[in-house]
Amino acid sequence: MKRWIIIALLSAICLWLLPYSVPLLLALATALLLEPPIRRLQDQYRLKRAHAVTAIFSLFLVILGFSLYFLVVILVQQVMALSQNLPYVLSEATKVFNRLIETWRLYSSSIPQEIIDSLERGVRTVQQMLLSFATNLTQSLVHYITAIPAFFIHFLVYLVALFLISLDLPRMKRSISRYLSERTRQRLGMVIAQLSKAGIGFIKAQFLLSLVTFFLALAGLLVLGIDYAALMALVIVIVDILPILGTGSVLVPWGIISMANGDNTLGVGLIVLFIVITVVRRIIEPKVFSTNLGISPLAALVSVYLGFQLLGFIGLFVGPVVVILIEALAKAGVIKWTIKL
Repeated sequence: MKRWIIIALLSAICLWLLPYSVPLLLALATALLLEPPIRRLQDQYRLKRAHAVTAIFSLFLVILGFSLYFLVVILVQQVMALSQNLPYVLSEATKVFNRLIETWRLYSSSIPQEIIDSLERGVRTVQQMLLSFATNLTQSLVHYITAIPAFFIHFLVYLVALFLISLDLPRMKRSISRYLSERTRQRLGMVIAQLSKAGIGFIKAQFLLSLVTFFLALAGLLVLGIDYAALMALVIVIVDILPILGTGSVLVPWGIISMANGDNTLGVGLIVLFIVITVVRRIIEPKVFSTNLGISPLAALVSVYLGFQLLGFIGLFVGPVVVILIEALAKAGVIKWTIKL
């Protein structure tokens, strides 16, 4: 009884500290991902642990630095191009709304007053929703901008923790194993192996799907002659990651507005691009998930959606992790399903 009280108390403390330990947990996860190449360097070239960790950590920093540099450069260029075209876009959108208003005025005389009042109330509701959305978006942008210094501090902590954890990872494993029985060590080893395999597979699957979506969107937008194609392709990928929304939340309204404004070529092209991306993703998605994740596409979809609804953006990753953890515990024999109806 005393042991279970101690375990429950420690679990409660861990859950309380969890929101404050995100950089450290990410550093631990990254260290586990970098462990295989570190061990390979040690085995093949007989390097000391410190030298192998320094080499792999330096390579990780170089790849991360170049990726962030090119991403920032491309985003800055695309944002500048978009800002230059924004007055034209707003002007064209205003023309579309003015045309719709004129059409409404022509047909409103033959519509009963009750229907007109109901439609006008609906329009006012939509206006209030859009105003509220714009206000919340502005507040969110201000919040994220003010959070940039804190992000850099967390990122620095993440890098330092990653290097130190990578150095001490074998010693940490030995320290933990001393407190475990042989049976528990075997089960824990099986669970960690399953989680590592599934975790890497989940990251790989999300990366591959996002990469396919990005390049399809980029190619399609370049063919359609969009000046800020890379920025819009990145926006499409970000929106596509979120449950419910998908690529259609960007491409379909954009296409409809383009056709309403008289640019049928661009409008039809955007809708065709949405269909192509959707079809390609639906074809490769089951194979990517089943190959890399080790769980069914339905389980992955449900876990991502419920995780997002319960925990927000972080739930996109926590949801599948919970499913993977349950399956890993079941395969290790820790959880046994014995319910029969």
